[in-house]
Amino acid sequence: MRQKVVLMVGTAAIFVSVASAWVLAAPGELGISQGPPTASTQGQGVAPTSPAAPLYTDPPAAAIAAAPEARYDAVIPGLIPYLSDAPPSASSTAFELIADTAVYGADRSTLVARLNAKNFLDQPTIVVPVQIDPEWALIMTPARNALPSANNNLAAAQTVGWVRSAALTHPTVLLNRVVISATERTLTILNERGAAISSFPVGVGTPETPSPTGVTGYLQARYLDPAQGQSTYPIQLTSMHSAVADNPYGGTDGGLIGIHFEKVNSGAVSHGCIRVPIPAIEAVNQLPLGTTVTILK
Repeated sequence: MRQKVVLMVGTAAIFVSVASAWVLAAPGELGISQGPPTASTQGQGVAPTSPAAPLYTDPPAAAIAAAPEARYDAVIPGLIPYLSDAPPSASSTAFELIADTAVYGADRSTLVARLNAKNFLDQPTIVVPVQIDPEWALIMTPARNALPSANNNLAAAQTVGWVRSAALTHPTVLLNRVVISATERTLTILNERGAAISSFPVGVGTPETPSPTGVTGYLQARYLDPAQGQSTYPIQLTSMHSAVADNPYGGTDGGLIGIHFEKVNSGAVSHGCIRVPIPAIEAVNQLPLGTTVTILK
């Protein structure tokens, strides 16, 4: 039976929270630029100058197979924390993978994970680069690099890792992106020029369980789940996770953040997920997988 991620929507929505402080490695060590240590830092992303990539040799297939799978419920310390509320420069195209693919850490030589060519729905895994060098791509992953409980109750909501550019196939041009404002409680779809083409009121996290801000992820999958009352409008599963709870509802979903329809869909009403009305879920459902999702303060 095909496995589905249980997001616990509606009254049992996912706990997520604002990551108000981060302790990261020194600038340049992770390939991520470092600003003030807050989750609302503007423009935090890939460092302008990355360390020179080492001479590359394909790892044995057995080594790739033995690496932990970077999937929605995985915790892989070698992945790189990624905090950005600016659109990544290379995120205008989404890709599939030609095969199960090695994922490397910041040094581009340490094999830390693998991304399977098919995801948990047995559909093509979609990846989105934030930086592309001639032979390497720094891509967002659907896995965590730490559990909040093991990191002073704060963990990155989004991670990235390096893969070989040759592993990317079937490009899809992304003409739109989604921006959610936790303060204004809106979901806005922007075109490639950054102009709003539609905007909707939405429900966000409560003060006790706020939606995370200052972070960009992407739409990694969508599916119906009648067991959660979602038999008409697909759940839009992002690559982002709770920053403050391991499994907020006590399940096995890895603290994922979803965008989903709910009748009560305005105000500060959720445990961190984004509750949307029918017109909004229909609009987001038309966007290709890989579309970036940014949550602003």
